[in-house]
Amino acid sequence: MTVRSGAGISMAVWAVCAALLLAGCQREDRQAPLAVAGRLVVFNYRVAKASYLVTLRRQGDLPEGSMVETRFENPAGGAPLVTRDKIFASEHNVVLESPALHCVVKGRPYTVDIRVRDAKGKLIQALQTTVTSSEDQSILPANPLVLGAVYTKNPEVFKADGSTDFSPEPDCRG
Repeated sequence: MTVRSGAGISMAVWAVCAALLLAGCQREDRQAPLAVAGRLVVFNYRVAKASYLVTLRRQGDLPEGSMVETRFENPAGGAPLVTRDKIFASEHNVVLESPALHCVVKGRPYTVDIRVRDAKGKLIQALQTTVTSSEDQSILPANPLVLGAVYTKNPEVFKADGSTDFSPEPDCRG
């Protein structure tokens, strides 16, 4: 009988441990409607533009008319770059894109502050993350390679004499 009691206690201990482990795997903030799912710096060579891209995954409900205000750290210095976007009920992911960036430095983390508000402006959720680039802005030309909807070669890059100018933005010093 002693063996059965010990086995019973042992099973109870294992059951408690398993329950604690499973509880630890649960989402930390059950009330948070959004979570950061991805973040990166996008370099678009065609239009000579860099931007941050942050994706939020929907985890819960949001009130109708919710908005997201995002403050992206400005790599060139100065005031943050601010965007405001409406969140639609049908969206499973919310994609936040910054305005054009200048002077992005490879390996440097840039701060992104996100505020989710209801239609009346009441704060629902605040998130903060960082975005780090695997490249710096010097990989982009200073001017777009093409212009317009039909991708006409940009004469500032593709010169009339046959030469090309792919030089990076001159005002960025690393």
